[in-house]
Amino acid sequence: MVPDMENVIRALRKERGISQEELAKRCGVTRQTVNAIENNKYDPTLVLAFRLARELGTTVDQLFRPGE
Repeated sequence: MVPDMENVIRALRKERGISQEELAKRCGVTRQTVNAIENNKYDPTLVLAFRLARELGTTVDQLFRPGE
């Protein structure tokens, strides 16, 4: 069984002073999508994961990690 993924998107976004709305616009998705990803209720596509990483100045493997 593959464990759920956890992410640090919210922490990095806040650290960089970016709102959910702004991050969503930069990535071409809705604010609700960003919110769902931050709350581990939605796993982004690989393309979206790379967009999030780029906008947050990090890598995909630093954004996401296997959960407990």
